[in-house]
Amino acid sequence: MPFISTEHHKLYYTTAGNLQKPALLMLHGFLGSYQDFDVVLPELSQHFYCITPDLPGHGQTLTQSDGYTFSKTTQTLLSLLDSLGIAKSHILGYSMGGRLALYSIWCSPERFSRVVLESASPGLKTEQERKERKKRDWAIAQKIKTTPLSEFLTHWYKNPLFHSLKTHPELYQAMLIRRQNNNSIELANALRGFSTGNQPSLWKALAEIKTPLLLLVGEQDSKFVSLAQEMAALYQRNLVTVQVCSSCGHNVHLESPNRYVQTIVQFCLPQLKQ
Repeated sequence: MPFISTEHHKLYYTTAGNLQKPALLMLHGFLGSYQDFDVVLPELSQHFYCITPDLPGHGQTLTQSDGYTFSKTTQTLLSLLDSLGIAKSHILGYSMGGRLALYSIWCSPERFSRVVLESASPGLKTEQERKERKKRDWAIAQKIKTTPLSEFLTHWYKNPLFHSLKTHPELYQAMLIRRQNNNSIELANALRGFSTGNQPSLWKALAEIKTPLLLLVGEQDSKFVSLAQEMAALYQRNLVTVQVCSSCGHNVHLESPNRYVQTIVQFCLPQLKQ
C-alpha cells in the first residue's frame, strides 16, 4: 500500500474507485484510521475516486515531532493530491477530520470543489475556551500514555456523544478492535496537536468561505445539531446545506451508511439523478 513522504510526515493512504471520476479526500476522526470508511467506501467509490489517508498520529502514518499541526498536515494532504495528479477534489471529514477539512478549504479554497463536514465544528470561539480545552486535552493525552489502550477506549466511548453506537453492537465491537491497532504515544501527540484548544477558530471565517458546504449530523447528537445550525446561519445561505440524519448520533457514516452515501452523492454530484 502506498505512502507519500513529506518534510513532516510519511503519510499512509489508500485509494478506491476510478481516477477519472471526481476525487473525494476522506479524513477520519480521532482514534480512527482509513478503515473507518470501509462501511461506505464500496458505494462511494462507484461515484468518486476515494482517497483515504491515515492522519498523523493514527494508523500506519509516521509523523515528525513537529508534524502534529493543522498547517503542516494540510500541506501534506495537498502534496498527496499533487502526487496523484489531482488539481481539485471534494473533501469530507468526520469530527477531528472535519475540523481539518474546514481548515484546509480555508487555507486553500482553490483546491476543493465541495466540503462535507460530518459532526464537526469550526473550533472554539474564545481564547479562554481554547485555554480550558487545552488543559483538559493535555490531561487526557497523559491518560492515553499511561493507561492500556483497550481500557482507555472503553472509558472514552462511555461519553454520551457515542451512546447511539451501542445500538449497533457488531459494528461497535469491530470499531473498538480497529482502534486498538493505534499507538498510544502517537494518539496522545495527535490529541494535543489537533485539539480544538490548538485549532485556529474559524467561526468568523465562515462568512468568507465560498466553497459549497454540507453539514451532516445525527439527530441524536444534539450538541452538533445546534452547532450545525449556528454554522449555517453564518455561511452564505445559497452555499450551505444542513442534513440531520434520523435515528443516529455522532458517527453518521457507521450508524446510517446508506443515507450517508446518498446524501453525499446528491450534494457533491447534483447533476446525477437519484
